[in-house]
Amino acid sequence: MTTLVFNIKDSERRRTKTEYPRDVKKMEHVWIPMSDGAKLAATIWLPKDAEENPVPAILEYIPYRKNDFTAIRDSARHPYFAGHGYASIRVDIRGSGDSDGILLDEYLKQEHDDALEVLDWIEQQAWSTGSVGMIGKSWGGFNSLQVAARQHRALKAIITLCSTDDRYSDDVHYRGGNILASDMLWWASTMFAYNARPQDPNVVGQSWKENWLDRLENTPPFVEEWVKHQRRDAYWKHGSICEDYSDVDIPVFAVSGWQDGYTDAVFRLLEKLPKESKGLIGPWAHEFPEVATPEPAIGFLQECLRWWDQWLKGEDTGIMDEPKLISWIQDSELPQVSYQSRPGKWVADHAWPSENVSENSLWLTEGKLVSDCKREETISIPSVQEHGFYAGVWCPFGQPGDIAADQRFENGKSVVFTSAPFEETTDLLGHPVFHAELSADQENALIAVRLSDKAPTGESTLISWGMLNLNHLQSHEHPEALVPGKKYQVAVKLDALGQQIPKGHRLELAVSPTYWPQAWPSPKPVTLTIHAGEATRLTLPVRTPQEEDETCGQFDVPETAPVMDKEILRTENRTREVIHDPVNGTWRLEDFSDEGQRKLPSNGLEYGSINKNTFAIAENDPLAARVTCEWELTVGRDDWQTKLETYSDMTSDETNFYIVNTVTAYENEKQVFTKTWKKEIRRDFV
Repeated sequence: MTTLVFNIKDSERRRTKTEYPRDVKKMEHVWIPMSDGAKLAATIWLPKDAEENPVPAILEYIPYRKNDFTAIRDSARHPYFAGHGYASIRVDIRGSGDSDGILLDEYLKQEHDDALEVLDWIEQQAWSTGSVGMIGKSWGGFNSLQVAARQHRALKAIITLCSTDDRYSDDVHYRGGNILASDMLWWASTMFAYNARPQDPNVVGQSWKENWLDRLENTPPFVEEWVKHQRRDAYWKHGSICEDYSDVDIPVFAVSGWQDGYTDAVFRLLEKLPKESKGLIGPWAHEFPEVATPEPAIGFLQECLRWWDQWLKGEDTGIMDEPKLISWIQDSELPQVSYQSRPGKWVADHAWPSENVSENSLWLTEGKLVSDCKREETISIPSVQEHGFYAGVWCPFGQPGDIAADQRFENGKSVVFTSAPFEETTDLLGHPVFHAELSADQENALIAVRLSDKAPTGESTLISWGMLNLNHLQSHEHPEALVPGKKYQVAVKLDALGQQIPKGHRLELAVSPTYWPQAWPSPKPVTLTIHAGEATRLTLPVRTPQEEDETCGQFDVPETAPVMDKEILRTENRTREVIHDPVNGTWRLEDFSDEGQRKLPSNGLEYGSINKNTFAIAENDPLAARVTCEWELTVGRDDWQTKLETYSDMTSDETNFYIVNTVTAYENEKQVFTKTWKKEIRRDFV
């Protein structure tokens, strides 16, 4: 078996491609009319001769401002597609960037309806063959799937990266029926600040100020709606294609990475989608694979072209003759909070579930994981509210400090079961599952499970985790109070992994009724009792290596188009600190990210952002849980400068959540707007 190790620096492996089969022109500030009179702002790159020789189109449809915040990113990708014979179209959705309107929430029907009209418009252009693909990462990956489910005649295939088919169970809001406290308010605060940015006066004219004040006044804090819906109701079913996979009747290429928060969806899509689909999972964070870390980055733009040529141009590129799933099995590494590379190997599976993966079980007894069920016993799992501060971020973007630290920091705050040293090197691919018979001493409780790779020298590297709101045992839609002391059968599916466990290493399974700040704590301290025996076990997805693994994953060197020029006005800075006050028994995680400030010479725009998130709790007091998120955003040019400051805060007592959001806007350092939203929302088995 060959292990591929990448030691070449990222900058040495990636090349900028400047010559293409077709010359490219860029069309800026293109307006796409909607049937209700609104206009959406677009930038289009296409071959110069496209009106004489029409081309298929590729659409990226997101709310992140094409003229400034994603301009550099867009310039590395869209001209590349255009140079290879496509119209590559970047549209700001309604209420974002220079587009008309107000963005009222994620993935609303209005967003999808507008997308269908964009597809109609593309069909009618002289440069269009009428065949369209959609591509997107995160929001754009989500709505690619959602728009595909609307079955527009022009949409022939999609590439969805870092996305989900399930808006409730597998997104930034709820995980396992628990509020994802590390991310729900943070992401809502991000969009709260993003949505408050003004349009560009050089594009929309004097109406920018009136429109800006309208957005400031009427764009709601999304978190209020998200917390109103604490169970899986119609709100979350909308936009979740898992409600009926058959709605997506076109080919889907699903892509993610092991550090991304959305890896699990790739496996479900490959298993459930009715039409041709492919999956690719690398070691990457929440980023496009041609620029992602950890290495190895790959020639993903070339893979995209093979996909588009196959489905939009009708050429047989051979991509559908290759394995359905290509994934990167990571070598064991000692824990680090950042990785520049993750050595490992590509492996090939022709279906999911894969016949190459089998289930192995380990049972719990006396602090150990053993290969057979020894005896029945009861194990008490107490609450330690500060358990979880060293978990890393839920969805890393590749920033320093995003990854979980050595889990020895956490193990004293949970109950840990350790296996014997592995007798041979073993590959894991898929979902570990913790099955347990357990009881709780409270009506409301959760369980969190961590799985770590323990080196012979003692270091413990987190490789997977999962959590479950025990009130959701029967259903995320119809939660029920627990009966204290009653035994329940529980299955906690941990996040999918692709991981090698070397000979001589051990596995650690850690169990707790707390995981702050990943899970919002239960209203009262909980003690779980695990009833060890035949029903309480950890199942592992063990993959048998295949000969084909040796030849799969032969990707090209990463390529990008030449990115637009930028001037750095302020450099980036990231800190992430855990602060413990032992006198008062308080714990606090402060996560600070200054993303710097840039200027684009092409349009003169300057933009920057600073974000600070604080997660606090007190020992033995779940009601002390508090999340605060602060943003400062600037956008401007020359003598037109704007600044936004936002503050978001979330707390709870036993019966309610309390949410506060404030935005203050400045034009040329003069305050022009401020508003505070306050909301009290009843807890609903969360």
